[in-house]
Amino acid sequence: QVQLVESGGGSVQAGGSLRLSCAVSEYSSRNYCLGWFRQAPGKEREGLAYISWSGTITYSDSVKGRFTISKDNAKTNLNLQMNSLKPEDTAKYFCAALPGWSGGVCVGSGYWGQGTQVTVSS
Repeated sequence: QVQLVESGGGSVQAGGSLRLSCAVSEYSSRNYCLGWFRQAPGKEREGLAYISWSGTITYSDSVKGRFTISKDNAKTNLNLQMNSLKPEDTAKYFCAALPGWSGGVCVGSGYWGQGTQVTVSS
């Protein structure tokens, strides 16, 4: 079974930075599309950044140029470096391993971490 565990959330002032990490298995890293998502209270879940199994990286317009997704050399951690944070980035952040890749995003029914809270104050 694929297990994903996020870490690195917290509180930061606007303009600050945070780095999220998601522990993944090497098998998951090689065989699934990996992505970061977020969900704020009362809002739908939003896809932010994705890495396909071939290494293609894409970002949503809302975070492009501010967030960077990466995998470490051992391919056992999926990271999200978040810079220039804004109050509207406040949400619970999730990593996911999904079986499909379509239109530059990870798709399908897969596996999700438990989430980590990010709060950005103005």
